[in-house]
Amino acid sequence: MEERFIASFIHCYFIAFGVLIGGAIIGSIGSFATGEAPFSAMGQIAKRLRVWAIVAAIGGTFDAIANFEKGLDGQAIDVFKQILLILSAMGGVKTAIILISWFIQEDVT
Repeated sequence: MEERFIASFIHCYFIAFGVLIGGAIIGSIGSFATGEAPFSAMGQIAKRLRVWAIVAAIGGTFDAIANFEKGLDGQAIDVFKQILLILSAMGGVKTAIILISWFIQEDVT
């Protein structure tokens, strides 16, 4: 595997992780400011941000679709790499969900 792909793999994981953690924490501050329960809001925000964190990590849906299309022209390794990047982003989201659920002591599903 290329060194550049491994860097992208790691970046995707931490971008998805950071989008979810940051969005949930900052969103809960807004809930606190409006008089709502911040921990409950953190769990709800984390649920809603899961897909968007993956999309942000892989660089948008159009790039992923373009890579899949390019892979169908005979470059199977490009499709495999794109699938690995998506799985990496999903891993970052899952790690963030687990961390948030530990923090708020609720199940975020």
